[in-house]
Amino acid sequence: MSDTPQPVRGTRDLIGAEQRGFAHVVDTARRVASTYGFDEWMTPIFEETRVFARSLGETSDVVAKEMYTFADRGGDSLTLRPEGTAAICRALVTNGLTQSLPQRVFYAGPMFRYERPQKGRYRQFHQIGAELIGPPEPLADAEAIALARDILAALGIAGETTLELNTLGDAESRAAWRTALVGYFNDFRDRLSEDSRLRLERNPLRILDSKAPEDRALLADAPLIGASLSDAAQAFWDGLRRGLDRFGVQYVHNPRIVRGLDYYVNTAFEFTTDRLGAQGTVLAGGRYDGLVAQMGGPAVPAIGWAGGIERLAMLAGEPPAIAATVSVIPVGEAAEAAAIGVLQALRGAGLRAEMGYRGNLKRRMERANRIEATHAVIIGEDELERGVARVRDLRGGEQQDLALNSVAAHLAAR
Repeated sequence: MSDTPQPVRGTRDLIGAEQRGFAHVVDTARRVASTYGFDEWMTPIFEETRVFARSLGETSDVVAKEMYTFADRGGDSLTLRPEGTAAICRALVTNGLTQSLPQRVFYAGPMFRYERPQKGRYRQFHQIGAELIGPPEPLADAEAIALARDILAALGIAGETTLELNTLGDAESRAAWRTALVGYFNDFRDRLSEDSRLRLERNPLRILDSKAPEDRALLADAPLIGASLSDAAQAFWDGLRRGLDRFGVQYVHNPRIVRGLDYYVNTAFEFTTDRLGAQGTVLAGGRYDGLVAQMGGPAVPAIGWAGGIERLAMLAGEPPAIAATVSVIPVGEAAEAAAIGVLQALRGAGLRAEMGYRGNLKRRMERANRIEATHAVIIGEDELERGVARVRDLRGGEQQDLALNSVAAHLAAR
């Protein structure tokens, strides 16, 4: 083992272009979400374990295999958040906001799951998400999905993704579907994975989301929800598709989408791409009408989604370039005070500006070229006496003398 510390497996440092790519995704999503009336919330990165164990379902892979759970010094069981929705619902109840609905919530931050690292997937990963809490109408689901589509469009990747849509039905529909699934999978009990034999007794819908090859071989002929939909669930499904048409959101029906968490009802959807190999889902979500009640609040309907920032950044390609830099170069100690005044004036005008701490004029100019500065502002003894700075355009080579107090305004106008 090397004596030099390394990032823990499944984590990584974000520096330079990668960090700018992340920031571009978050800033873009935040801006678009704001136009939809969403406010940003920030919740702790760890919660009481019951927040997730109760909401995600004890038979889910996340709870059974992937959560980072630990006892703190007081003996309480805590978990690093594996997803954002449960924490948002907990915050809604904790802060007494269930009487102030609807709430339109945007969030961004790190999540944690112990799973095999692979392309675009890490043990510490990052998500943007949106939750529309309160409205029971299918039009709310359509608007939440339209927000996701518009964020993808603003990132320039909407044309490289496909919205896949399904219904999971209401409680009545799911009960009928569960009965049909149990009957079907019971005929193949000996061929199911060990995990799915347990799921068959506790939550057979979970088998539909299994990654085990022996389970997946049985899914093609498994009963679909469509045959079990109640009249109310069918009406909601029809209303959702009608709403998406009105928002101009294109979709395809994928009856095999079930999502991996227990709290979803009715709407389930995924935006997928073929550019990331087998891990093609970049943003997904659905309706979860019972989750707030599980957190100790009243029965509150809600729709939400989350998108992986890693994958979105990969799809978005090159991040925006660093803003142009102005290099301020004092020649001699006497010029340093005036140079700092110009430096701060440039920053006050919103320009990226820096000043080296040492070196002669030649070395400082080399530094300016190395950081690809657009201009050099040079202040030597002669300039200081005249109250000016020599401003050199490092791309075109032109230069001119400007009064010290006018340099910032001149370059900002450029």
